[in-house]
Amino acid sequence: MKNKELSKKPWGGRFTEQTAATAETFSASIHFDLRLYRHDIAGSKAHAKMLANVGLISDSELEQILGGLTEIESEIESNTFVFRPELEDIHMNIEKALVEKVGSAGEKLHTARSRNDQVALDIRLYLREVSRQLIGLLENLQKGFVLLAREYLGCIMPGYTHLQRAQPVLLSHHLLAYFEMFKRDKERLSDCLKRINVLPLGSAALAGTSLPIDRDFVARELGFPEISANSMDAVSDRDFIVEFLAACGLIQVHLSRFSEELILWTSQEFGFAEIADRYCTGSSIMPQKKNPDMPELIRGKSGRVTGNLVAVMTLLKGLPLTYNRDLQEDKEPVFDTVDTVSQSLTVMAEVLTGLSFDRETLHQATDTGFMTATDLAEYLVRKNIPFRQAHAIVGKAVAYSIESSKELTDLTLEELQDFHPEISEDVFVVLESGGSVNSRDTYGGTAIAQVKKSLEKAETDLGIE
Repeated sequence: MKNKELSKKPWGGRFTEQTAATAETFSASIHFDLRLYRHDIAGSKAHAKMLANVGLISDSELEQILGGLTEIESEIESNTFVFRPELEDIHMNIEKALVEKVGSAGEKLHTARSRNDQVALDIRLYLREVSRQLIGLLENLQKGFVLLAREYLGCIMPGYTHLQRAQPVLLSHHLLAYFEMFKRDKERLSDCLKRINVLPLGSAALAGTSLPIDRDFVARELGFPEISANSMDAVSDRDFIVEFLAACGLIQVHLSRFSEELILWTSQEFGFAEIADRYCTGSSIMPQKKNPDMPELIRGKSGRVTGNLVAVMTLLKGLPLTYNRDLQEDKEPVFDTVDTVSQSLTVMAEVLTGLSFDRETLHQATDTGFMTATDLAEYLVRKNIPFRQAHAIVGKAVAYSIESSKELTDLTLEELQDFHPEISEDVFVVLESGGSVNSRDTYGGTAIAQVKKSLEKAETDLGIE
């Protein structure tokens, strides 16, 4: 019998050959799933308490198991625990160490449990925790936008479409657009938590168990409001991971969009803003350079977060029910996404604390590009001229201004009246950027009265006094 060498493997009884070294190295996941140790131990403690509660282990055995798991957790946190790659993953490393500490009581821990429902539980516990952490980081970032919006309330800048100057807006209005984006990101994560927060433990390998377990007990212990309804689905479901990665992908895309704007705004061509030196770098050859590396890195990292989502979607598309070892490949994309998005949110929040805007340059930028042309058209509409006719009239006025090397604000009343006799002296109020901004006094508009209301609501939502 060759099984003596295989005794270290929990599944070794069936096999007559030792695992090849290459296969062992290739299949090991302990180098990345070790970060699930707290969640694995928490799940094991709850499972052990349930086993004792239904009489499958004794109170004495429960005490030994709980004590051993607490010791193992302490050893891992103090970096004295020895991880063994030949034991494949975090689950087997902890179980083997427990058996070595408490003997046969430890061998009973896996009663009515499979690694299939165990790992499904661990990743749900992990994602439940990090989703809440990300929501906290998103709120912190939102506060940064709100504080800037308050500081620069009243500052006017160009709004853009197609990266062409379009209409004057308040800088605060622009900043609060990102507040709204990240608000939706928080809502998506909160909604995703509903699907994450489902207990899979008790599904065993795929069919449930014949032993008299109490899943409601475990759910209460671990704070799960819902229990999985189908054991086959529970061990093979990774929809909640896809949903989480998609939510994170949008977070990173939103960060990337703002990063792009910062990169543009801080260039000499725009000159709208400046990032504090502590969040920039220089050039190894050009002494004058100040590069916006943090926004550039955040923008660049959006690719890997999107890639992680695609990787898991592709992983799942060909898998039959139920558990397949392919699913081991879901964790590295998840961990990388969590790390990338968490770091990006943290860095961007810090960048906002060192971000300043040039009010004069921003305002001057609204003086060119015929940015109040729409205001002139709407002015004519108020004179009972159909909008399409008003649009054509203003288009001719713009063409004339370009030919004359003038802005609309440079035209005299007589010149404007050549395009339509209904134009009168009051037109110059709407042609000025401040008048343009404050005329857009509808809900969600850029008028200062509306932006103040939005800002006050945002401050209330975030608890900013």
